[in-house]
Formats: sequence, C-alpha cells, structure tokens
Amino acid sequence: MRLTFLTPAVRIALSVSVATGLYGISFGALSIAAGLDLWQTMALSALMFTGGSQFAFIGVLAGGGAGAAAFGAASLLGVRNAIYGMQMNVMLRPRKTRRLLAAHVTIDESIAVAAGQTELVEAKRGFWWTGFGVFALWNVFTVLGAVLGDALGDPAAWGLDGAAVAAFLALLWPRLKSRDPIALAVVAAVVTILAVPIVPSGVPIMIAAIVAGVWGWLGSGRMTMSADAETQPEGERA
Repeated sequence: MRLTFLTPAVRIALSVSVATGLYGISFGALSIAAGLDLWQTMALSALMFTGGSQFAFIGVLAGGGAGAAAFGAASLLGVRNAIYGMQMNVMLRPRKTRRLLAAHVTIDESIAVAAGQTELVEAKRGFWWTGFGVFALWNVFTVLGAVLGDALGDPAAWGLDGAAVAAFLALLWPRLKSRDPIALAVVAAVVTILAVPIVPSGVPIMIAAIVAGVWGWLGSGRMTMSADAETQPEGERA
C-alpha cells in the first residue's frame, strides 16, 4: 500500500530528522559531562533547540566559563535563526496562531528542506515536517544521551571533555560548501586559538563571531561594488 502523505518533501524531512536527531545523543552526554543535570539538559534541548548554540553553551561551561559567557556565545550563534525567521515568514506566511510554533522550529534543517522545494505546498510540508521531526527526535535522543552520559562517570576518562568541539564541527562542516565559508572558518579558528590563552573562557567564540561579522560586512560591500561596476555603462567605467 502506497503512503500518499509521503511526498518528496516529507521523505527528505524524515531522513534529515533522523540524521540530525542522532546528534542529540552527543549533546545529552556532553551536557552531563559539562556539569548539567538531566532536567537542565532536557530544558536546553526543548527550549533553546538549536544544535550549534547548545553545543557552544555546554562547551563554554565545560571549559570553566561563566554562565553569562555561555549564554552570550549561544546567543551569537542563534542570531542566524532570526534571519531565517524573516525569510520563512515571507515564504510561508503562517497564521498568527502558528507563528510561535514556526519560530521555535526555524532551524538550519527546516529552512534547507523548505528552500529546496520548487512548489510552495511542498516547501510548507518540508518546513513543518522537518522542524517537528528534528524537534521530536533531538529531544528523545538528548534524554538517551544524558542517561548514558551519566552512567559513564568521569568524562575525562572517556575523552568527553573535548568531544563537544568535535560534535560542533560535525554539525558545521557539511555547511561549508564553497571557498569563502571555509576561509572564514579557518580565520575564525586561528583567532579563537590565539585568544584562548589571553581572555576568559567563552570570550574567544564571541571574538570569532565579531570577526565573522566584519568579514560578512566587508564581503557584502565588495559584492555591492562589483554589482555596481557590472551595471555601469562601458563608457563610464573608464
């Protein structure tokens, strides 16, 4: 029997949800290793619900940083979701009662699946199925990871004290598909390494975020100048 609701967008959403949700195991275990308890770990996944920000938050705490520094690092990485939200609001135009739900499940994966569809109805299906699919599986696997992490004991004995960085890079690397983002990632990494011995834990990632912001601003300026030059008549370019 053919399942008629399994449209192309829904099939993509389900596969993305499983692949992304599995990272919740890493987050749950690493959150416990960073000193949070089960309920705090569950609250982070349910309320913050953005993988990069969550890994940054517990990464700062695991490195001995203060809660304010961890919150600042997580917030900087979460700014992109606000930009995504504006794009999705224009594309999907959710009703007032759905806007809060749409905002909560506006993540990299739901945006990517929605933006990859050619039909509006499929874009909507891709967004909602991916958003809620990732949310459900991420939280389920977070609990599983937290329970397993709590049973492991000393995180340093298993190497979990440095695994947050590896998990964060695993989430980041698939998004680097051109030379410019890779170059930016390298520059940000170098800046972070240089800043680690000098400033308190949690601050290096903020410095790297400022560098990334300046990079993006300068890059957009170059693109604007290039576009203006292309549209300028040949006689005026000289």
